[in-house]
Amino acid sequence: MKSKVIVIAGPTASGKTGLSIELAKRINGEIISSDSMQIYKDMNIGTAKVTNEEMQGIKHYLVDFVSPDKRYTVSDFKHDAENAIEEIIKKGKIPIVVGGTGLYINSLIYGIEYPKMDFDMEYRNNLMEIAKTQEGLESLYEKALIIDPDAMKIISKNDKKRIIRVLEIYKATNKNKTENEILSRKKEVKYDFRVYALNIEREILYDRINKRVDIMLDKGLVKEVQDLVKKYNSYSTSMQAIGYKEVLMYLNNEISYTEMVEKIKQGSRNYAKRQLTWFKKNKNIIWLDGLNTVENNIKIILEGVE
Repeated sequence: MKSKVIVIAGPTASGKTGLSIELAKRINGEIISSDSMQIYKDMNIGTAKVTNEEMQGIKHYLVDFVSPDKRYTVSDFKHDAENAIEEIIKKGKIPIVVGGTGLYINSLIYGIEYPKMDFDMEYRNNLMEIAKTQEGLESLYEKALIIDPDAMKIISKNDKKRIIRVLEIYKATNKNKTENEILSRKKEVKYDFRVYALNIEREILYDRINKRVDIMLDKGLVKEVQDLVKKYNSYSTSMQAIGYKEVLMYLNNEISYTEMVEKIKQGSRNYAKRQLTWFKKNKNIIWLDGLNTVENNIKIILEGVE
């Protein structure tokens, strides 16, 4: 019999952290983060990284362990997450995977094996250079759309990171991202995944996101980015994340403070919309009302897991 693994997904600011910690306390669980930005060290405020106080003694895996100037792939995540799942199961505890990065979650629940790829750094740098202008980014989007129309259905025209990823995969393997994923899904999934996702009325979610951005700025997001620039390469992939790239633009005098704030809020709202679109394509997800009480949502999860 396969071991059960609970997954709690959903958009940013939907309440995943609070729900997962209360659930872990209730069922003797430990948490594996599936957030592609919370993996990075020194990027705490802008990623809304779970704090030691918030963890309430619940062990968290795959948080705060990668240098921001290092590349961390979906393949790396899948390997590390499965190791963490095994460690938790050996302790007699229940693994709870929590996060909003759909690509990370899919790699686990569908058993996707991403091939090891030798990426051409010169090609990547060239793409990054082209993507610096809106016109250049649009041209890369159109190119990616021709190469892999299926993958591009859920990738925004402004999602520089994922557009470049589609082009890189094709260059490295001579197959597009969708073809690679189809080939990679032939192995049996290792665990019995029970997948839940939080959904919230759009206006309420957007209001939460706007308030969260204000809190991040009050906590010192601008200084966090200044410190990161001093310590690491400001052109690394991690620094292209929402909240960080806009602050960099502000620090480089490309936009005003007011413009920076609005861009972060707009970018975060757009990201939440993309997350919801991604998860709603998964027919195996059981949706939870994000405005429901934590107690009631835990009850629904436990009824589905038993």
